[in-house]
Amino acid sequence: MFTITANLGKLAVRDGPCRRGFGLQHLTAVLVSSLLSQVVFAAPTVTDIEFASRPGSKFEVRLDFDETPPAMEAYTIEKPARISIDFLGASSALDRKSYSLPYGNATGVVVLESGDRTRLVLNLVKLVPYETRVEGNSLFLVVGEDDSGDYLKPVSDPHALTSAGDKVLREESRIEDLQFQRTGTGEGRLTLTLADPKVDVNVFSEGGDVKVQFLDTTVPERLMRRYDVTDFATPVNNIDVSSTERGSILTLETTGEFDYLAYQTGNEYVIEVKPLTRQEVEDRRDEFSYVGERISLNFQDIEVRAVLQLIADFTELNLVASDTVSGRITLRLQNVPWDQALELVLRTKGLDKRQVGNVLMVAPAAEIAERERQQIEANRQVAELAPLQSEFIRVRYASAANLVNLFGAGSEEGGSLISSRGSVIVEPRTNSLIVTETASKLVEIRELIQVVDIPIRQVMIEARIVIAQSDLEKELGIEWGGALRDTDFNGNTVVVSGDTDNVAGALTAGETAEVNFPGALLVDLGVASSAGQFAVGFASEDLFLTAELSALEAAGRGEVVSQPKVITGDKQRATIKSGTEIPYQEGSLSGQNTTSFKEAVLQLDVTPNITPDDRILLDLTVSQDSIGALVPSGQGGFIPSIDTTELVTQVLVSNGETVVLGGVFRSEDLDTVTKVPFFGDIPYIGRAFRNESTSKTKTETLIFITPRILADRLLD
Repeated sequence: MFTITANLGKLAVRDGPCRRGFGLQHLTAVLVSSLLSQVVFAAPTVTDIEFASRPGSKFEVRLDFDETPPAMEAYTIEKPARISIDFLGASSALDRKSYSLPYGNATGVVVLESGDRTRLVLNLVKLVPYETRVEGNSLFLVVGEDDSGDYLKPVSDPHALTSAGDKVLREESRIEDLQFQRTGTGEGRLTLTLADPKVDVNVFSEGGDVKVQFLDTTVPERLMRRYDVTDFATPVNNIDVSSTERGSILTLETTGEFDYLAYQTGNEYVIEVKPLTRQEVEDRRDEFSYVGERISLNFQDIEVRAVLQLIADFTELNLVASDTVSGRITLRLQNVPWDQALELVLRTKGLDKRQVGNVLMVAPAAEIAERERQQIEANRQVAELAPLQSEFIRVRYASAANLVNLFGAGSEEGGSLISSRGSVIVEPRTNSLIVTETASKLVEIRELIQVVDIPIRQVMIEARIVIAQSDLEKELGIEWGGALRDTDFNGNTVVVSGDTDNVAGALTAGETAEVNFPGALLVDLGVASSAGQFAVGFASEDLFLTAELSALEAAGRGEVVSQPKVITGDKQRATIKSGTEIPYQEGSLSGQNTTSFKEAVLQLDVTPNITPDDRILLDLTVSQDSIGALVPSGQGGFIPSIDTTELVTQVLVSNGETVVLGGVFRSEDLDTVTKVPFFGDIPYIGRAFRNESTSKTKTETLIFITPRILADRLLD
């Protein structure tokens, strides 16, 4: 009889007790079935890998297997951003292990085979969603997200509608009301009423102020302002209530030494700020300066080394004392932190300490300083003798030429990032750097570039200049005249009229005396372009009189809207202008005329600065010029004048908020009287010898500004 033992795919045949019915044919069947099982359960193999770009900011990785892809396990890492997928029981037949990717958010792919699995590692700049699918013997990995959303960053309006017909955004929480009061002990108590007690709150101290951050919480517009509570005589001077994309922030500006306490009871959240006395301030400083366990030491004329050994035994630290540590000391310390007791002993004897892990090194201060100086010098010498390496670094967003100026900053080894042996070459065509330096310097340079080389947030600034004009014009005038038929001394018939061409004209035989209006005007003070006229007349055989009253009333309204828009990066100046250049002739002393130009343009000059709370500080210059009247140049030509409307200001605006920067209001009232001398001044009767007109013009210019932060996904 044979005994068969299977171990790692090998068959070992050993002698053993015989068993009836077991023979060579049975052994052959077992061997054949074992070989068939190895063929059936052969591991799938990765045969090919391909990469393709997808619409938007997506890309695709395709893995081909020699059979259906096996089961996989996937996980992600945020820092550094990676997507890892393990294919269980698979092997790799790829001729390479590493592949570089030309896509903006991906740096490379690594495929490694280890043990019973094959791992795919996708290195990213920023972690983004991904999808996997299996088609036949291929596995597809699609990385990225759609860019079909709104390009603008959402404004901080919790009631905004996403689009027509969409539902109102659900409010997670809301601050309904706030109250501030002073307690009997001089504390400042801020009580907030919440609509939902389930709120995520973060209370912390920053720059001497107390900040309370409510995540996913909105604040009514009536509460969003700055409260001056100085009159309450508490450590709190002002309370600022603001809203950000993440929620709401309350900042309690304080003065002096204080302590604060925050707690919640039901729908009320309370922040108490308590002033500290001088004794409480000193106790706090002592409490937080030394945090070691308390120890009591009472010795008379004891060696310093022995005291150090006692403290090391108490703290369970390893002690290394220099040979120069000597002397004796007398001390009596009751219930003091051990780190304070150690500092007192060292300061008394001019000693210093360095702690590395759980090892405490003690030596004279001058000796430690000299040792550290020698260590720095040794590190510098090692760096000077270290071999140089060359590395090609591609800069994504910043200017490679500008980054070189930052390499003069200090490094861990002292001096600048580029040593006297190193060099940096800027390749402008690909915006890359070729750096030759030691390995440690290259690591520092890469870390600096990784921090600085990031996309700049962008802002779209929309300005609107509205010029509204209304005018009213009234005019009233009169025209009257006539003619008289009479005979002269010789008995001839003559006609006397207001016509200057026929003051006394004699009629010949057969002519008919005719007087044509308006040729016979005596007073011509009518309205030039009248809207209405009223005429009367009187005629007889010898006399003809006419009078015509004309009037005009005109009213008009006009509005001119100019709307320049510009997109620029954070802290990047942008200018946009539209208009004309007006040519004009200028004379010179030589007698030759030259052509010069003047601009009459609409111009927007802006520099935005995005604050940490997603508001925009704008440095603005808005101007609108128009062509005015022509004025003589003094050299025989005319120069056009330019009517200018300009605004230069700095303003802080919330994202998506429209603010009126300024305006100009101009009103013109004009009353004009045209009359016949002397007759026009006669009371009542003088109206028949006057033309009266009234003109009123109002012009108002308003300048609006609306900044909008573009969505962050446009920067990926």
